[in-house]
Parts: sequence; structure tokens; C-alpha cells
Amino acid sequence: MATILDEIVENKKREVQELKKSLPLQDLKEKPLFSRQTFSLKNALLNSSTGIISEFKRKSPSKGDIHQGIEPKDVVPLYEKYGCSAVSCLADNKYFGGSFSDVIQARENLEHTPLLFKEFLTDPYQLYLAKASGADVVLLIAACLERSQCQELALEAKELGLETLLEIHSEDELSHYDESFVDVLGVNNRNLNIFKTDVQISKDIVKNLPETAVKISESGISKPETVAELKKLGFNGFLMGENFMKENNPGIALKNFIDNVLTLL
Repeated sequence: MATILDEIVENKKREVQELKKSLPLQDLKEKPLFSRQTFSLKNALLNSSTGIISEFKRKSPSKGDIHQGIEPKDVVPLYEKYGCSAVSCLADNKYFGGSFSDVIQARENLEHTPLLFKEFLTDPYQLYLAKASGADVVLLIAACLERSQCQELALEAKELGLETLLEIHSEDELSHYDESFVDVLGVNNRNLNIFKTDVQISKDIVKNLPETAVKISESGISKPETVAELKKLGFNGFLMGENFMKENNPGIALKNFIDNVLTLL
């Protein structure tokens, strides 16, 4: 039986084939942002007191509309101002309401903050899309990729000057991790087959993660106490989207959250 993730990935493969026709690889290489010097998510997390990666997201398959009618320029400068370690921006349109234009707009409204290209990557072409959009980091989802695919994409990303965030959901997917080509290891608390979240996933798996890995916990985090607890367990960063984006002013929501986290550390 096909899952939501299966549906998203199959749709993405079709989208990429169409994009290759309308936007050839050579055209991507000639985009102004393609040649920029990238920022390091790994270093940002290691040098951050809270490690919050704040996400720009308008909707999701599980929640539906979260914050329609808002643009990255309205949000990401405040994310940066109020102390996020990095910004994540959705590039998928059909399921998350994002676009490559959103990623470009996010980059153009950030000064020095690393930008994550949040997308379902299955094709090297998407790495060039990420680079041309001004991203610094790409997401590799273990559930979408064979280990060999993951390694190939990660190595090509490095050749382009991009860092990689490998996302796993279970201990079985740790076989995809290799510190020689993965910069940050993420644990997704959302089951991508049913889109249900449970932060206990991060708490249970952390003891089995490589000690030297820069680690982040993703999804389902809404309380400062959860961040403080996960940080003590060894996580360096925390990817959060809905918790901020559901508010009228996501930037102020981030500020208040970080202020509360700092009182607990």
C-alpha cells in the first residue's frame, strides 16, 4: 500500500523531469546565486547556544494550511535577528506550498545565516537547483534513498560546496550515515509514512547515534523544556517550523521561544 511519502517522492520525480526540460542544468549554473560562497550549518550549530533551525512553511500534508499569504521576506529577517542558528525553507509546492522562488527570496533576505533547501531529493539535478537558489545545505532523507544513492548525492553536494543533512527516522537507517560525507545527522520525530510525530523517537535513538556526529532533532517540538532536555541528551540543533509559522508573527514567536530556552540551560 502506497504511503504519503511514496506519493510525494513519485510526484517529485515527475516534477524534476519536467524542470530539466524547462530549466536546463547549464542555465542553473549561470544563475547569480550559484557562485556565492556558502555558509556552514555544522559550524553554526556547534557555535550556537540553542541550535534552533527555524523553518518557513505555509502548509503540510498532515496539518493543511499553517500560514497562507505570507512571504519569506516577512519572516526570515526576523528569524535571523532573533537568533536562529539556521533557516529552513520548503521548496515543494504541491504538498507544502513552497517554491524555488521562496528559497531565493529567503537567501536574499538573510545576511549570514545558513539556509537549508527543504526538499525531497532523489536526483543530482536537485543539488544544482539548491545551489542556484542560494541554499547552503541540502536534505537527504534516508527513507527516500538507497545508501549508495545517498552517498553519491552527498559527495556531489560537497563538490558544489553544499553541506548535507541526513535525516533518519529509525536506527535501521543509520547505515546511511558516514561522517566522511554527511555533515549533520537529523532524527525526524515524524513518521513519514503516516506523518504522526513523537519526540520520544529522538530520546530513544540518541544513545545509538555516533558520538562525534553533529545531531539535530526534527519535528514535533513545541516546548522550551523539550529543547533543554534533548540538548542535555546530546542534540546540537532543533528543526522547528509549525510552532513558529502558526503564529501571526513567526519571528517574535521564535524570540520568545529562545528566551525561554535560555532560562532552562
